[in-house]
Amino acid sequence: MDRCSVHVLLLLLLLLLRGLQASAEGSDGQLSCLCDKCHQATQCHGTQCFSSIKIGGSGVAFERGCLMDPEKIRMHCSTPSSFHYAILCCSQEMCNSNTTARSLMLLLPTAPEGEPVRYGVETLVLFILGPVVVLALLSLVSVLACRRFHHGRLQRLQEFDTEQGAIDGLITSNVGDSTLADLLDHSCTSGSGSGLPFLVQRTVARQISLMECVGKGRYGEVWRGQWQGENVAVKIFSSRDEKSWFRETEIYNTVLLRHENILAHSCGSFTHYHENGSLYDYLQRVAVETTEGLAMAASVACGLVHLHTEIFGTEGKPAIAHRDLKSKNILVTKELRCCIADLGLAVTHSQADNLLDVGNNPKVGTKRYMAPEVLDESIQTDCFDAYKRVDIWAFGLVLWEIARRTYSNGIVEEYKPPFYDQVPSDPSFEDMRKVVCVEQQRPFIPNRWFSDSTLSALVKLMKECWYQNPSARLTALRIKKTLDKIHSSLEKGKES
Repeated sequence: MDRCSVHVLLLLLLLLLRGLQASAEGSDGQLSCLCDKCHQATQCHGTQCFSSIKIGGSGVAFERGCLMDPEKIRMHCSTPSSFHYAILCCSQEMCNSNTTARSLMLLLPTAPEGEPVRYGVETLVLFILGPVVVLALLSLVSVLACRRFHHGRLQRLQEFDTEQGAIDGLITSNVGDSTLADLLDHSCTSGSGSGLPFLVQRTVARQISLMECVGKGRYGEVWRGQWQGENVAVKIFSSRDEKSWFRETEIYNTVLLRHENILAHSCGSFTHYHENGSLYDYLQRVAVETTEGLAMAASVACGLVHLHTEIFGTEGKPAIAHRDLKSKNILVTKELRCCIADLGLAVTHSQADNLLDVGNNPKVGTKRYMAPEVLDESIQTDCFDAYKRVDIWAFGLVLWEIARRTYSNGIVEEYKPPFYDQVPSDPSFEDMRKVVCVEQQRPFIPNRWFSDSTLSALVKLMKECWYQNPSARLTALRIKKTLDKIHSSLEKGKES
């Protein structure tokens, strides 16, 4: 066979091979791919093969097939894997035949990007209850620790008090040879108005011995005690009235209150002891002569003037309203003069900063002695003068109590509290409001008072303390001056 024949055969063979390849790839260069969802066959033809997995509510959907359109190829094959979907494209013959759902699952992210993780009910309950239980346990441990610490501290204090000689809550120790008068003078002349230092108060209290209970009330007891041979009065407050104790101690420790008609107070809870007791107790036991009754009333007025007046300077004091003035809160000295006690409800006012300090005591005074504006709740609680006018109302009632026990022409009434014939022995707020505000009644004035010039003048004075309109009532200073004038008239009458 010649050379020409060989070339022809080779050419025919090459054409045959290319024909076979073209028939295998299709007439337009397509690939054969494994197809899971082709209806008539297990293969399909396209320019790219793909395998995909999709996770939905019905479960996992695995699919293999082919893509022809370039736009679809670019859209599907360039889609990044998400938490719910992944696709893998390839461009070789039957290249997707070895791809499995498990291999595609590896392409899925471990958590959704930008989407919340869906937890089971048990997991959510655990997440919610876990922190709550932990916080509850921590709170319980904290409470138990605090109680243990507090109990240990109290026990140590009790052991210390026992070692130092504590008796009935009054701790005893040595403070030298100072007398009560020396300490009171020191507390009232230091220039600061701050009273005795706390440590001095504690050490003085350590030497007090309680002798006898001289008075009881719903808020505590008063005992006669002895300190270095001197009689002192000791207040023992019940826990429900501890705010009155704090308030009174606060005022005495920050305000200079030395005055003969204000009870001398020292060292937290003990004061000068006055054996005559309160004005309430004294008037029940003893009837007084006109001069004695007048002197008692004048001394109460002097104390009230001192309280109501602001004193300026380094040794000054703010103005103070008592808010619970009554015969039980007034003590009788051995000279038959009176001094005002119990500042547990007091209100202070300073003009320099216009500060009204009402304290932190919810107690509102004694109902029997309440003024109309307190009973009908019309009082201006932000006005200091309103509190002073409440004191004036109560002073008028105290004046009435003194007048009942003052002799005139050898006649005197038995002691009775104000409104004794109009309200019960322990009147309610509503009882007093009805009598004082609605009916506008005042304590009964016996006819005999009008036949005595001194008692008649006192009647006029007390009525000017009882005006329904608070601003019409007299001031403490005007009352004091009027009582001085009545006393002068009485003395002139004796001389003539």
